[in-house]
Amino acid sequence: MVPISHVAGRAIPFGRKNVDTDVVIPAHWLKTVTREGLGRGAFEAVKQEPGNVFADPQYAGAPILIAGDNFGCGSSREHAAWALLDMGVTCVIAPSFSDIFSGNAFKNGILTVALPQEQVDRLLDVARTDPIDIDLDTQMVTTPFQDRFAFEIDPFRKHCLLNGLDEVGLTLAQADAIGAHEARARSELPFLARTPATVD
Repeated sequence: MVPISHVAGRAIPFGRKNVDTDVVIPAHWLKTVTREGLGRGAFEAVKQEPGNVFADPQYAGAPILIAGDNFGCGSSREHAAWALLDMGVTCVIAPSFSDIFSGNAFKNGILTVALPQEQVDRLLDVARTDPIDIDLDTQMVTTPFQDRFAFEIDPFRKHCLLNGLDEVGLTLAQADAIGAHEARARSELPFLARTPATVD
C-alpha cells in the first residue's frame, strides 16, 4: 500500500448524497479478475448524465472526491474502493460515510475525511476553481483562501495510512517476533514440527 501523508490538487465537486457502491461501480463490472481498469466503470450511470462533473476535463485525474452525506452506502463491495483508486482518487471528503465503505477505503489506502456539511459545501465551492490540500499528519484540510478545517481520524488508521501498512504489511512488520515464536515453539513443542510419515 502506498503511504499517504499529503494529498493536494483539484477535487471533483460531486456532492451527491446517499451514493451507494452500485453507483460507484455497477455490478456488471464485478466480473473482472483484476483491479486495473475499474476506473473506467466508476460512476458509469452518472457519466451518462448531461453536464456531469466527471465529463469536465479540468477534473481529470483529480486525487480528491468531494461527496455528500452517507457516501458508499449499500453493498459491501470492495470494488468501489478499487475503482476510486484506479481513477486516481486517494482521498474522499464527505459529511459521513458508510462504515463498510470507510473500512474498505482504509484497507486499500484511501483517506476518508468526514467534515460538517457547511465545511463540505465550502470545499465544493472552492473545488470548482481552485485546488484543495489535505495534510494527514496535522489532520487539516486547507484552501488557497485560508480555509482551515480540522478532521478526526482513528490513530491506528492514521498510523497505517502514513506508513503504507495494509493487513499484510502489519503482519510482516512483526516478522522478527513471529520468527522468534516459531523457533521457541519448535524447541518447546517439537511434536508440532514433526512431518507426517509417508506410506509406501
